Amino acid sequence: MAGGKDPISVVCFGDSLTWGFNPVDMSRYGHDIRWTRLLQKDLGPDFYVVEEGVNGRTTVFEDPVKGDKNGLEHLFTVRKTHMPIDILIIMLGTNDLQDRFNMNAETISVAIGRLLFLATKPTDDMEGRAPKVLLMSPPPLGDLSGTPFEQQFSGRSQEESTKLADAYRRKAEEYGVAFFDTGSVISASPIDAIHFEAEPQADLASAIADEVRKLAER
Repeated sequence: MAGGKDPISVVCFGDSLTWGFNPVDMSRYGHDIRWTRLLQKDLGPDFYVVEEGVNGRTTVFEDPVKGDKNGLEHLFTVRKTHMPIDILIIMLGTNDLQDRFNMNAETISVAIGRLLFLATKPTDDMEGRAPKVLLMSPPPLGDLSGTPFEQQFSGRSQEESTKLADAYRRKAEEYGVAFFDTGSVISASPIDAIHFEAEPQADLASAIADEVRKLAER
């Protein structure tokens, strides 16, 4: 770290795509594979990357089946736990597409807006300054037929997932935050139509590292 300063704090807030869910055996990828850990490696010691991923996390919804998945509620605590946060990366929305929530892309983007509203305001604590924010849209769902998640997501879920990037881009503009479409560099694995396979995670990490550096220079 140049001049002995603290590294730039980067918090990655998301669901299983951030946690590192392995669709092959439903385990967690190791540090040498997860895009969040590869992001740390790419950025180097001048940055400190924190993983804040929870399997099944939604934007704002309480999950009546799994419980304790409300991203908006979690974000209150996460912001205070890791403050001061310099850069906050948010990638959520995939779980909102589950049939039991009956949400479309536009409605999910409104929910994301509530997180952006919270993220872009200071907290009531010392060191609670508002971070710079990067909103990431998750990649579209694949064909869920025959996958372990076939009963949770429908064809409608898949169709709405293709609209998330445009809806999120508009919401990012509304709140004045940075935006990145992960579907431009990575796709859902055909194994479960939701999560990332191992090999392309390095491409995602590299792309996000570029976005983080841009934010750090602002």
